[in-house]
Amino acid sequence: METMGNLRRTAYCGELTTEDIGKEIIVAGSIAKSRDLGGVVFADLRDTTGILQLSFDDSSDREVFEKASALKTEYVVIAKGELRRRESINKTIPTGEIELFVTELRILSAAETTPFELRDNIKVKDELRLRYRYLDLRRESMHYPIVLRSRIAKIIRDYYCDNHFCEIETPILIKSTPEGARDYLVPSRVQPGHFYALPQSPQLYKQILMLSGFDRYFQIARCFRDEDLRADRQPEFTQVDMEMSFVSEEDVESMNEGLVKKLFKEVLDVDVPTPFIRMPYAEAMERFGSDKPDTRFGLELKNVTELLKGCEFAVFKGAIEAGGSVRCINAKGLADQLSRKAIDKLTEVVKTYGAKGLAYTRLTADGETSSFEKFLTEEEKLALRKAADVETGDVLLIVADENDEHIFAALGALRLEIAKKCDLINPDQFNFLWVTDFPFFEYSENEGRFMAKHNPFTLPREEDLDKIESDPGSVRARAYDMVLNGCEVGGGSMRINDPAMQERMLKALGFSEERARESFGFLMDAYKFGAPPHGGMAFGFDRLVMLMLKKDSIRDVIAFPKVQNAGEPMSGCPDLVENKQLDELSIQLALPVEEN
Repeated sequence: METMGNLRRTAYCGELTTEDIGKEIIVAGSIAKSRDLGGVVFADLRDTTGILQLSFDDSSDREVFEKASALKTEYVVIAKGELRRRESINKTIPTGEIELFVTELRILSAAETTPFELRDNIKVKDELRLRYRYLDLRRESMHYPIVLRSRIAKIIRDYYCDNHFCEIETPILIKSTPEGARDYLVPSRVQPGHFYALPQSPQLYKQILMLSGFDRYFQIARCFRDEDLRADRQPEFTQVDMEMSFVSEEDVESMNEGLVKKLFKEVLDVDVPTPFIRMPYAEAMERFGSDKPDTRFGLELKNVTELLKGCEFAVFKGAIEAGGSVRCINAKGLADQLSRKAIDKLTEVVKTYGAKGLAYTRLTADGETSSFEKFLTEEEKLALRKAADVETGDVLLIVADENDEHIFAALGALRLEIAKKCDLINPDQFNFLWVTDFPFFEYSENEGRFMAKHNPFTLPREEDLDKIESDPGSVRARAYDMVLNGCEVGGGSMRINDPAMQERMLKALGFSEERARESFGFLMDAYKFGAPPHGGMAFGFDRLVMLMLKKDSIRDVIAFPKVQNAGEPMSGCPDLVENKQLDELSIQLALPVEEN
């Protein structure tokens, strides 16, 4: 192999234009494709900015032409020559009007045949792509999101810095605290038997920074949660974290609306209207069955419980008498797309979310079919249809249950399933809103107690303070989530800054005084020396980039993601370690015995 010698890149492939014709240029990169046509050789050179055609012919230096004839896919080269206009224009790439007639060529590295073609629109198993991630990332569809991610991070930094925020790094090795997801633990060698935790978020540290007088903080922070993976979740992820002093929730929301507006305009040339809609949690659940509603389409829920009180249909009657409700969705104009067979499949969808079944009425020009209307009086049937605005061409879908949470989950999932099946979603639309006034507490069946829906440091609404002990389920938090197209992209709250209030909330969450001191004593002590009113939020950076690029998984916007078993196929982690390393950490393994 050759070395670069005195050649140094003077331009990037994708940045060259017709205005550069006639200039002497040096470019470097990998060969994406090579074509030897006998007396002429063309090679597509790829670098991080794009493709440029290299050209060689019988007027080329003989040694240069022979090297060009030997070029193969993924060879790494540096080339010098004169930029000229192509005889045959390629309109599919930005540099399709120009080419470099090469006068000097150096082959810096040869390459074996790759295990899959490095081009877009190929069918390759994810396992193989991730095993050879360094090859996968050479493909434009995978390379571009990583480059754009970097650009988005810079815009975020510039925006916050321009608004008087200070970027501060918080520790990666921290104290393990209760609440939240399962921690990743790191054993301490110098303090045997003691463990650090990897941060699930910089929550406590950013509040401490407000108490330290920094006023406005941000960080693009690495966070870790030991939880099951899915399309938009990774064990390690990136969070855009921010906190502000002497503000209200409206100040925090407005600041971050400005960030989103700037991002979408500069990156996508999309004008995001502000201010965003503010929707209370209770309204979001009632209308959409979700605390992260997708508002790009209708199919809103309607409560028809009052209309059906006293009806003789056992499913509705039983749910109402048990203190539950009956709610419906009118799939307006979709009767032709929602056949009886399709409705049966939708029934299976709602059952996975806790519903016992799906009642329906389907009205077409050819007639009506219903799974329940024969059990209603004519007055009840007409009142139901009028309330749900049902007419010919519609499908009325109803779920009844003694537990409203089951209904919301089922109908919330149902409306999304119908929207996807019936192509009701405009993929080019970006609908933002804030969901506000979340419940402070949620009851955990596993823990057998109330837990904080956001975190234990969130301020409850002042008008709900007298309910903390007597009726915790009705206490609302001064918390807010930013929602985009049915995905939560960020969330935050106003924070408690009174030590007495913090102790009260921790007690309500089941913490003994001793346990509260053990877990959060340093924060409670800090409050005693003066704490400004403060609040903030955090964006899921990976998820935000994913949504901006209309990707289906955050793995597509992370350079080296983990897979379903939390492993990383390219390097093979997690892996076994030597006993010597375990001994140094005072660790003995007690692995579960596999049953035969």
